[in-house]
Amino acid sequence: MKILVAISRILVGTLFIISGMIKLNDPLGFSYKLQEYFSQDVLNIPFLEPYALMISVLVVVFEVVLGVFLIIGYKPKFTVWSLLLMIIFFTFLTFYSAYFDKVKDCGCFGDALKLTPWESFTKDVLLLFLILILFFGLKYIKPVFTKLPTTILALLSFIFCLWFGYYVLMHLPVVDFRAYKIGNNISEEMSIPEDAPKPVIEYAWKFSVNGEEQIISTNGSYPSVEGDFVSVDTKVIEEGYVPSIQDFSIESEDENLTEYFLGEENLIVVVSYSLENIEKGGASKLKTLQDKAKANNYKIIGLTASGEEAKANINKIYNLDFDWYLCDEKALKTVVRSNPGVLELDKGTVKQKVHWNDIEDLKLPKVERQVEEKKGDLAVIAYYINGNLSTKEEVEVLDPLKIESVNVIKDSIQLQELNSQNNTFYTGIVKVTLKPEN
Repeated sequence: MKILVAISRILVGTLFIISGMIKLNDPLGFSYKLQEYFSQDVLNIPFLEPYALMISVLVVVFEVVLGVFLIIGYKPKFTVWSLLLMIIFFTFLTFYSAYFDKVKDCGCFGDALKLTPWESFTKDVLLLFLILILFFGLKYIKPVFTKLPTTILALLSFIFCLWFGYYVLMHLPVVDFRAYKIGNNISEEMSIPEDAPKPVIEYAWKFSVNGEEQIISTNGSYPSVEGDFVSVDTKVIEEGYVPSIQDFSIESEDENLTEYFLGEENLIVVVSYSLENIEKGGASKLKTLQDKAKANNYKIIGLTASGEEAKANINKIYNLDFDWYLCDEKALKTVVRSNPGVLELDKGTVKQKVHWNDIEDLKLPKVERQVEEKKGDLAVIAYYINGNLSTKEEVEVLDPLKIESVNVIKDSIQLQELNSQNNTFYTGIVKVTLKPEN
């Protein structure tokens, strides 16, 4: 029993430390997973969603500290009881998720290791077994050091976890396990190789034959049956190849510009999954970033899941003049753990990525830029009202009786000069002049 306890002690302690540190490296990511668990579709406790980040930090700090406590033998009874209660809760959670197919990834190891719900449940059952060994062999768990060094180590581990959690929240994860990490090419992460395995799907066709229901299974082909078709159900037998990035896009109201922007050099992308909830301290730095980027010949755009009104408001409040494009909120939360965050892309490759606290650390040396017209029939029109940058919607709702003149610029020389001066890429400009108010 003594040997079993020693082995279990090392395995459980190490696993809790590793699992906890991976999540503590990205507490925002774990908080998003907790929000998914708290939602109405899963545990139906949405009142906890606003507190997901606080709960996330507390849980992962406690997880790491318990692992350290177990290995050094600090307060064995408290530690083992805490581990037992925690693993019982996690086992219930992963079983619920797996059985009812609610959450596809438990988030046990963050983005470092993806586990299916049933794999997560199996892992928790094994941990429960090992912790039960510790529970019944509690008397064999002795401190590794004397009382004072053990207490100091326990206290230092707690302080370190709190400091580390605060540091990554104020900056970015120390280790980035996501597909948008520095050095990765977003286009490549979105692509599917030609020889990639295809998913295997079973089709269950239901027919009414002579008044009786009959189900015939195929791999997709329509069965030859003398009867009336009722319905068809599908079941994935084997998952095919799934690219690392699936839901990333850069869209305007009229078109998908993902391919175009991922082919651009020296592109600065400001990411804010919600402009309504953007950190004011970060938003106030965007004007300086914008001016520096344009002065050094970088293009700058914004990506958000917010609507047109929020885009216009943020540009007006903080005196910004770059365009915001649409992207899925969940994807933007994955791109960078900051609102706002900033990336430098070069033909789709992530060159730099910073938290808004570190915007000043962006290295933007002056680059040579040749203005190129967009390929194909893509058109980006700039709208101005009385010399102020506006939107298509604002122009369309103007009272015609109040308009003095409308000037449409399509001349390539004028556009090239304007784009070169302002670091833009417009293919046309509409200037509206209003009549003076009496």
